[in-house]
Amino acid sequence: MQFGVFTVGDVTVDPTTGREPTEHERIKAMVAIALKAEEVGLDVFAAGEHHNPPFVPSSPTTMLGHIAARTERLLLSTATTLITTNDPVKIAEDYAMLQHLSDGRVDLMMGRGNTGPVYPWFGKDIRAGIPLAIENYDLLHRLWREDVVDWKGKYRTPLQSFTSTPRPLDGVPPFVWHGSIRSPEIAEQAAYYGDGFFANHIFWPKEHTQRMVGLYRQRYAHYGHGSADQAIVGLGGQVFMRRNSQDAVREFRPYFDNAPVYGHGPSLEEFTRETPLTVGSPQQVIDRTLGFREYVGDYQRQLFLMDHAGLPLKTVLEQLDLLGEEVVPVLRKEFEALRPAHVPDAPTHASLVAAAGGGKDSTVHAVDDVTGKAPEGATR
Repeated sequence: MQFGVFTVGDVTVDPTTGREPTEHERIKAMVAIALKAEEVGLDVFAAGEHHNPPFVPSSPTTMLGHIAARTERLLLSTATTLITTNDPVKIAEDYAMLQHLSDGRVDLMMGRGNTGPVYPWFGKDIRAGIPLAIENYDLLHRLWREDVVDWKGKYRTPLQSFTSTPRPLDGVPPFVWHGSIRSPEIAEQAAYYGDGFFANHIFWPKEHTQRMVGLYRQRYAHYGHGSADQAIVGLGGQVFMRRNSQDAVREFRPYFDNAPVYGHGPSLEEFTRETPLTVGSPQQVIDRTLGFREYVGDYQRQLFLMDHAGLPLKTVLEQLDLLGEEVVPVLRKEFEALRPAHVPDAPTHASLVAAAGGGKDSTVHAVDDVTGKAPEGATR
């Protein structure tokens, strides 16, 4: 099972000091968090994609490429790649490039985002959000698997004899998760392609997550990709820890109360009772996280949100020490002991290459102008 952290890259005032970090400081802090994640033994770092204040990660591939150059084993992902407003051709090219630069240490999570104005900024209509997600991903899926694509759809200009470059590393595309908070259509889409489904799992009660994951599992089996319990599931989560639970609650309360997303609403106690947010000791985080399996089944990836609501970088790095040293080793051991042999582990580039029968030269060679033939043994 993979464990890691994801960031949405919010620039938020620290309510205990009144200080707001600069965009430069926040971007550098995200990089520091990724490096710390590898240092403490986590598996995954994922960055969101936003194009509006108060968020800064508008170019996840730029950030992840920089992090790839400074890490050795950390798997790099996105907490959302906007499949609705990004051109699928550009996604195909950007993430294949990142795949090569990182030696395969990349996957990505498709999503629609939660910011309505972003659609007209990129020439799209929010009322077509679901159809855009369906059509754009269908094209992206083909671009990574077909060397030459002829395509016509509703939301972008047609393609004729188009080849996206570079081709995926070893001829194997990055693994894709489809992320959603509330849309059953996205769970259906993930199941149809046999891709992963990532349930955000940070704002809603467990019953909602249970229904969404259950639908995905059922449809995954319906489409013949395997049994329902072999479907590839990821979960989000939010935690704040101190060794003493009372200290954790006392320290985190002002951040919770003033957070842009859930501040000035339900109390911290109500929110921790009704959602997966866990504020307490490392053991409480362990117990709560192990409990997720009781209502979603065995799953493959757990990502925690830890750097939001104005928390200073020093505090976040302390949280990562606790997560890597005291929480994840226990969770890794316990989840592995519970996972049946027929339930797969999280996909990696190596496992996908092995499943495909080994890597192949992914270069698409131009044909000879005179003979009309490609070099012998070359891919077209």
